[in-house]
Amino acid sequence: MTDEIRPLEETEEVADAIEDDVAVDAFITGGGTDRDNPEFLQPGEEPHLRTGADQQWDPEDVAVAEGRDPTPENIERARRELERDGATIERIVP
Repeated sequence: MTDEIRPLEETEEVADAIEDDVAVDAFITGGGTDRDNPEFLQPGEEPHLRTGADQQWDPEDVAVAEGRDPTPENIERARRELERDGATIERIVP
């Protein structure tokens, strides 16, 4: 006897669930948002986008983002840049 592989949507269990309006175990998830169970915004609601510039950046991070080694000289230059320009990382990283 050969086991036939059918799509889940074509099983009797799914047909019964649709008819009875009950849950199918294979379709039940943990309930939280994830890539298989996304959370959608309401119409007109704006998403919260994180750019990375909304956090503190260390001079070492700026030096590395510019493609420089984090040597004391490069770190000092980056520290001065941060003091002078503020959110320098937006200018460095596209």
